[in-house]
Amino acid sequence: MTPHADSPSADTSSPARERAEPAPGAPDMGRLIGLDLARGLAVFGMYAVHVGPPPGQDGVIGFLMELAQGRSSALFAVLAGFAVALITGRRTPKTGLAGRQAVAKVVIRAVILIALGTALTLTGTPVVPILAFYGLFFLLVLPLYRLGAKPLALIAVGWALVGPQLLYALKPVFGGRVFPSYGQADGLVSLFFTGGYPALTWVPFVIAGMAVARSDLAATAVRTRLALTGVALAVTGYGGSWLAVRLVPGAAEAVRKAEAGQGMSSVSPDSIGIFGDSPAGMLASAPHSEATLSIVAATGVAILVITGCLAAVDAFPRLRRLARPVIAVGSMSLTAYVYHIVAIWLLVPEDTTSGRLYVLLGFIASVTVFATVWSRFLQRGPLEWLMGRATGIARRVQ
Repeated sequence: MTPHADSPSADTSSPARERAEPAPGAPDMGRLIGLDLARGLAVFGMYAVHVGPPPGQDGVIGFLMELAQGRSSALFAVLAGFAVALITGRRTPKTGLAGRQAVAKVVIRAVILIALGTALTLTGTPVVPILAFYGLFFLLVLPLYRLGAKPLALIAVGWALVGPQLLYALKPVFGGRVFPSYGQADGLVSLFFTGGYPALTWVPFVIAGMAVARSDLAATAVRTRLALTGVALAVTGYGGSWLAVRLVPGAAEAVRKAEAGQGMSSVSPDSIGIFGDSPAGMLASAPHSEATLSIVAATGVAILVITGCLAAVDAFPRLRRLARPVIAVGSMSLTAYVYHIVAIWLLVPEDTTSGRLYVLLGFIASVTVFATVWSRFLQRGPLEWLMGRATGIARRVQ
């Protein structure tokens, strides 16, 4: 799938708790609410990918379904970077005992996400849960938690440039990246190389999220620069692919095969492998093509969504009130993500082809009503509360 994604936004920290107990340099209430809004939109995008109508149809619905493909999971992954940064001290990384306890929290979350993601995978639903991948991402980026925004951004760029090429070089080793069948947890090989969200090409999203979180998001100038950076990345990714397809001999056919063969890794394992049959397939910017231009473009879109949400909730208090149901969903994105995987497993037949718009609307309505009602009485979602209890063990670290 995609994601926070698994999950889901993968940010399982409690925004309400963070608002009540802000760490030095932590964002204020408005900016955290903006992150919750972004998470909520990512949740709805994930639902659209997994139970909504197929993309490519004419009209607004087809456009929205196409927009959600791959980009919602990328947004979840970028928000996962925010989660690591928030836990470890957003603008000023924690050190000493506080730093060791923060690292323990991240490790505990990662282990739980890997176990929960594996359990969801074993249900055999026609979705590739992202949670186990998220857990691995947390562990892989943890050594970077003391770095500032610029070093993190440079590492994200370098990884985005090298990771896809390395995955392409390793493609023959793993049989062209054959996805495991539904219900199979394929261990580290899947998490690193052959799964729907291979770490080799998805970790740059998380590091980019850490870099954004380390920035001074209270400053209008910084937000503006981030938004312009998002535009530049999106134009570079999508525009660069568009130009390359037309200028590089054989690229158009290679990209066509790569995009047709990806099979939406979050939905179907019936893939002929990424990149198509030639290196020119690495010029694709389509979701889940795992190519550099795809990573660059999706990161740009994610940064635009996040900065837009942060600015909107601060500038328009009325919007904050109107978007409260979406914000409530975003504040319990782990619960919302697990809910939809379990609901697909129990309620949605695998051969469902008609009425998918109504199924999607039913999923969105049910999780929104639940999250809105729950948040009126409790600060954390049910799984977020359990995660908080589990990570409380980290306080014993000396």
